[in-house]
Amino acid sequence: MAVLSDAERRKLWAEFMDGQSAARAQMGTLTKAELRAAVDAVDEWVDQNAVSYNAALPEPARQQLSARQKVAILAAVVRRRTEVQHG
Repeated sequence: MAVLSDAERRKLWAEFMDGQSAARAQMGTLTKAELRAAVDAVDEWVDQNAVSYNAALPEPARQQLSARQKVAILAAVVRRRTEVQHG
């Protein structure tokens, strides 16, 4: 899984800000630059931990699921954990 390009990160950052604004979510005193740094850091963390995530998957899922499917599982679990924790 490749690290996002600068243009892709910028788009994600803008979409995230728009979504938070639409939801009227508070982000404290976080600046736009600080939020962009967070997006960059998360993208780098995903890249640095991809091998560990793949190794954590049990067989036969590790061998039979595509990279896209593995990412979809990770996203679904993270999303559900957020929903459960925040109602």
